[in-house]
Amino acid sequence: MATYDPRSALKDLGDYLEGARSLDVMRSELIRGQLVVWTSRDRLLDLLTFLRDDPNSLFKQLVDVTCVDYPSRPERFEVVYNLLSLKHNLRLRVKVATDEDTAVPSAWSVFKSANWFEREVWDLYGVFFSDHPDLRRILTDYGFEGHPLRKDFPLTGYVEVRYDEDQKRVVYEPVKLVQEFRNFDFVSPWEGMLQQLPGDEKAEQPAPKAAGEGKA
Repeated sequence: MATYDPRSALKDLGDYLEGARSLDVMRSELIRGQLVVWTSRDRLLDLLTFLRDDPNSLFKQLVDVTCVDYPSRPERFEVVYNLLSLKHNLRLRVKVATDEDTAVPSAWSVFKSANWFEREVWDLYGVFFSDHPDLRRILTDYGFEGHPLRKDFPLTGYVEVRYDEDQKRVVYEPVKLVQEFRNFDFVSPWEGMLQQLPGDEKAEQPAPKAAGEGKA
């Protein structure tokens, strides 16, 4: 009895997509047992629609939309779409690259679940999605500055929030650090240990004589 090999099924799917959708698929690759397909912004919706409807794919469920930030790249963001096919028991990852100023087409028209997922990516990374029905922040507060999951976002943020007793309301103020950041050397405690630990000096002292020792 033949056993089911998901890696072989994913490899066949990647080859099938590269042949059937050569304009949509820039390349595909198996990475740690996961099929990853790269596409371009202008072909994204065509590819997602095909993956949803084609009998050999049937990726009916958009599990998640997330993002990865590579600040050194000209197109620093990789928007990632995680798809699931219950029919074929397969998962697929679609990636598209973009920069800070270029919008990615919203997948809301293909998968309704993309609505909140794309709002999260916009809020945390600042990736804009064109034709989104309600693109606004979803996790941070009103008036929040910046996008906190960008690699260049400061650890302290730009503003801090507190309740002002005199004004009887919440106020926003620029971050004020009461002390400088501490510097850590990150040396292993075993490698950075002192040559002589407290108490080791006793080993160099003569042992005390027992009571009565040395008496005739």
